[in-house]
This record gives sequence, structure tokens and C-alpha cells, in this order.
Amino acid sequence: MHLKQSILAVAFFLAAPLFAIPLLSGLAEAGPADVVGVKVSKTAPNTYRFDVTVKHGDEGWDHYADRWDVVAPDGTVLGTRILHHPHVEEQPFTRSDVIKVPAGVTSVVVRAGDKVHGLGGAQMTVALPE
Repeated sequence: MHLKQSILAVAFFLAAPLFAIPLLSGLAEAGPADVVGVKVSKTAPNTYRFDVTVKHGDEGWDHYADRWDVVAPDGTVLGTRILHHPHVEEQPFTRSDVIKVPAGVTSVVVRAGDKVHGLGGAQMTVALPE
């Protein structure tokens, strides 16, 4: 009986890491939020509608993509779209906002952030339509 228990204990000890790999790889997927698409249309002079697509491994209320920003070439944040809830079952997802852009700015950077990592994922530079 002791030999059988010992064999089962060794088998469990050797197999346990195999069960942990999927759990750990899931954690790696929830890295920084990435901007994966941007559509810009002019709605008025110096005013643009941004349709921004974000991809992130949202895990729930403690870890989800919580914003995207439109940033001028000089680093000035021109507008921020706050994302108020996780999108666990909707990935990637697109949200829109209308943002005023100063005259003379011809391109902007769109970046996203999440509650754990803040900013730092993939961002996109987009030309503004005339």
C-alpha cells in the first residue's frame, strides 16, 4: 500500500507543473493594452471622431483596458476616452470619441492603458484627414 501511495505522490509531483503551464500562460496574455486599429474622420474644423480598436487580455474588474489617449507630436494629451468596464468577452473592441485637435497638428499618436500596467502597449501614429 505504501508503494502505491509513493508512486501516486511522485506522479502527481511530476505532473503538477504541466497543469500550471496553462494558468501561467494565461497571465502572460494580459499584458499591456494594445491599439490595433484607428479610424479617424473630420467632423468639424479642428475636430475629429476617433474610432479606436483596443486588444487586451481583460481578466475582470481588477485588470482591464481602462482608457485610450490621443497625443500630439509634442506629447500633449489632446483627449482621453475612459473605458468604464472590462471587455472580457469582447476582444478586440472598438470605442469612439470626438476630440478637438489644435490647428497645424497633422498627425497624432493613439495609445491605450490598462489598470495594472498603465501605458506601454502597442500604439499607432495616424495622419489626420484634411
